[in-house]
Amino acid sequence: MKKILFLLIAFAGAAFAKDGGATAKIALDTASGASVAGYALVGAGIGIGLAALGGAIGMGHTAAATIAGTARNPGLGGKLMTTMFIALAMIEAQVIYTLVIALILLYANPFLG
Repeated sequence: MKKILFLLIAFAGAAFAKDGGATAKIALDTASGASVAGYALVGAGIGIGLAALGGAIGMGHTAAATIAGTARNPGLGGKLMTTMFIALAMIEAQVIYTLVIALILLYANPFLG
């Protein structure tokens, strides 16, 4: 847990660092002194991390339930496997939606004007 907190603080420092004039369009300062681009970078990173974590947990539970169901009734293995692949595709779609939103925040940020 300490490593994750350390990495989060390190990435937040890099996200809010001021650049010379190269990113003047992106680094729009708000009244509090923090940049919108920095918040977008941290938000996108946290969003992707949480989506990947949730997707991995969901996929693990799905695979475990399929294996347990196949072990209890081997005759249903094919149907369970088909259902598992459909469920895995739906879980992965949620992670991909989060990736799309994160890429929009990073490259076509609507809050920068």
